[in-house]
Amino acid sequence: MTNLDEHGGGQHTPDVMVVTTNDVPGHQVEQVIGEVFGLTVRSRNIGSQLGASFKSLAGGELRGLTKTLVESRNQAMDRLVEQARARGANAVLAMRFDVTEAGGNGTEICAYGTAAVIRPTS
Repeated sequence: MTNLDEHGGGQHTPDVMVVTTNDVPGHQVEQVIGEVFGLTVRSRNIGSQLGASFKSLAGGELRGLTKTLVESRNQAMDRLVEQARARGANAVLAMRFDVTEAGGNGTEICAYGTAAVIRPTS
């Protein structure tokens, strides 16, 4: 059995809903607050890079890199939620991730979306 936290992630904050859609079924957008993002930059670990190099010769999943990417995405998402909460939002709509190289020394991971106040429709 696999540990889901090592291979996937997601948001687990009950007070700020994060969705990839532009709206939330059963909810009405009361206020659009604006763009929010969470950012993290991770440097490459020489040990994991060597392990990945050897693993790539044989093929298969690079588990160490997968775990690092999941941790990084979760950290970026946690920062996104912190920003939304600090601005008075209870939702982030149209959330996306962007991953880019950061100066050849690491990877930048950004979670971004639109902070909003939503309420259930009656």
